[in-house]
Amino acid sequence: MSLPPLVEPADELTVDEVRRYSRHLIIPDVGMEGQKRLKNAKVLCVGAGGLGSPALMYLAAAGVGTLGIVEFDEVDESNLQRQIIHSQSDIGRSKAESAKDTVLGINPYTQVNLHQERLDSSNVMEMFAQYDLIVDGTDNFATRYLVNDACVLLNKPYVWGSIYRFDGQASVFWSEHGPCYRCLYPEPPPPGMVPSCAEGGVLGVLCASVGSIQVTEAIKVLAGVGDPLVGRLMIYDALEMTYRQVKVRKDPDCAVCGPNATVTELIDYEAFCGVVSDEAQAAAADSTITPKQLKEWIDDGESVDIIDVREPNEYEIVSIPGARLIPKNEFLMGNALQDMPQDKKIVLHCKTGVRSAEVLAVLKNAGFSDAVHVGGGVIGWVNQIEPDKPVY
Repeated sequence: MSLPPLVEPADELTVDEVRRYSRHLIIPDVGMEGQKRLKNAKVLCVGAGGLGSPALMYLAAAGVGTLGIVEFDEVDESNLQRQIIHSQSDIGRSKAESAKDTVLGINPYTQVNLHQERLDSSNVMEMFAQYDLIVDGTDNFATRYLVNDACVLLNKPYVWGSIYRFDGQASVFWSEHGPCYRCLYPEPPPPGMVPSCAEGGVLGVLCASVGSIQVTEAIKVLAGVGDPLVGRLMIYDALEMTYRQVKVRKDPDCAVCGPNATVTELIDYEAFCGVVSDEAQAAAADSTITPKQLKEWIDDGESVDIIDVREPNEYEIVSIPGARLIPKNEFLMGNALQDMPQDKKIVLHCKTGVRSAEVLAVLKNAGFSDAVHVGGGVIGWVNQIEPDKPVY
């Protein structure tokens, strides 16, 4: 559907700006009027990671006048495979500061506002109220639902994107004109059911493909051109190099944007999405050991069976000495239970402790009451025991 421009045009473009944006100005659908709207626009990008990197760079290049960056993390070497707004020299720096430097290097006429804090229910409303449009570059469900609900309550449009391995999705959610994120996904998936990019990986260039679509949609909404992805979900398969669309209808029973909405204020999104399930939390409550405890058991010759529940490609990168690989799904399917020893203490671990806690719950329910898991997983092991090993 065609929508009216989101923002009013700025008073004028300077001579330097006319030269800079000349290739936009000669496009009839953009022209001087559309470029002035971009100059007057205020866009907030949630995250300066995989999707945030191309989004921020192209929003700046397009001439968006004010860019906000919500980011509290630091640049890690593993980011550089896809987060192209950062470079080798930025490792250890604030992602927000690194992103700002790159943005200003692309376009010194863009004003950059930094919000170096974790986005949550206590600050999201005040932060979002300062901007016209939100670009969501997050990679966890709790923040996605937080962004959605805040945008609905503030009547703000936002451009959403998601990436995983070779697959990407994008849409524009604007409850005034169409569905919101909850209309598409009313409930989050069960904890541990959908791997994150940190667990499952992502093709680096996929970020550019989806991030550029997000920027295209943002420009269309801001300037009032074309047919934005409101009410449509774009699905991209990089392996097959296919794009397809699915219609998304406004849910009359939506908890936040429906006529009988039950979510009328922000909620506890960590609890709503659950980092780990209640069963996993209960199982891990008294059955979590530290990497140092595991090292002591190994050194003391304790009879332990160390089981790595990650995926084979993760196991190839780094592993705990003596650990055998049984991926988490083998436990969820029940296939691995018959191979569990009765005469050894079972010690589970994954990358950080989330997946192993879920498997621990399965084992406890199957009668392996003495099983434990390693808090912090293989990352904790490397940090505390073998710092010379690689992490990912």
